[in-house]
Amino acid sequence: MPFLEILILALALSADAFSVGAAVGLRHPGARQVFRISFHFGLFQSLMSLAGALAGLLFVRYVESCDHWIVFALLTLIGLRMIYLSVKGEPARLADVDLTRGLSLIGLSLAVSIDALGAGVSLPAAGAHIPTAVIVIGVVSALATLCAMRLADKMRAWIGRRCEIVAGIVLILLGAWTLVDHLRLL
Repeated sequence: MPFLEILILALALSADAFSVGAAVGLRHPGARQVFRISFHFGLFQSLMSLAGALAGLLFVRYVESCDHWIVFALLTLIGLRMIYLSVKGEPARLADVDLTRGLSLIGLSLAVSIDALGAGVSLPAAGAHIPTAVIVIGVVSALATLCAMRLADKMRAWIGRRCEIVAGIVLILLGAWTLVDHLRLL
């Protein structure tokens, strides 16, 4: 998997972090709060993609003949899930608690990085350099969160849903590209 594809995957996976960062940024714009959320979202995205990649490494020798179908299926399912949840989803309700601390921070970090776990499983099958992919996914997610929180005053809630839809489409297209590339249809 070339670096450009890793970067595109990282951008797509960071959509959840961007959306949640924008929502949290409207309520908690302080510098420490922005740092905490950005750092933790990036860290959790990296750790979850690493966990997924390690699981993928354990099974890749058993599925090499159909790995391109697995990558296609995983990325398509994740993309469809993102689109579905975006279209169906209800606006997030932020409690009066500081969402950038304690269990709220951990819960949000896990929530935005679940997709990274699934995408991480596909990294070994796609031939990605795992350390590079894990670092890029984490850094891009942290930067996306930072940008979203800083721009939250200028953004409106409608951007979050559209961002998720675009990210879902990008994941589906990445899965399709992997399939086309392995089957040499182009």
